[in-house]
Amino acid sequence: MVSVNWYVLHSKPRKEEILFQQVQSRGIDCLLPRIKVKPVNPKARKTQPYFPGYMFVRVNLDEIGISTFQWMPFSTGLVAFDGIAATVPDALIKEICYRLEDPDLNGDQIIKRIKPGDEILIKSGIFAGYEAIFDFNLPGRERVRVFLKLLNQNRNLSVELPSDQIKLKSNTDKK
Repeated sequence: MVSVNWYVLHSKPRKEEILFQQVQSRGIDCLLPRIKVKPVNPKARKTQPYFPGYMFVRVNLDEIGISTFQWMPFSTGLVAFDGIAATVPDALIKEICYRLEDPDLNGDQIIKRIKPGDEILIKSGIFAGYEAIFDFNLPGRERVRVFLKLLNQNRNLSVELPSDQIKLKSNTDKK
């Protein structure tokens, strides 16, 4: 019985692209999830790895051997626990691909719809559930600045958050 599974391959820092190309050139099924970023420097890369330092490979380890990845240039080997390479469920790989394809889930479209002064809700992170006022989109990574509404005070606290942690406040969200 052929046992083909997804595994996590760890790369050396900032060498994901080179390692990805090497793995592909060997005919190994691999996935390097990337997200679009808005770099401050216009010459910088417009995409970055979603999981810096990691990618996914789909192989039969009995055929190819774990040492293939341990000795590959720019690789530090497969992620393993107690010497056994950790498998990744197919469902998780599908979910990662789905999230990267949906612009609403990665925060890209929400920033285009929100304007300074709009009321928003923070949907995740340490401020989840709080209301805020959108200020502006920060340059570089997908981050925003919002003014957090403080309870029992007539002032707002400026907070920087990943853009995927906010959503436009709807009528059903208003109390």
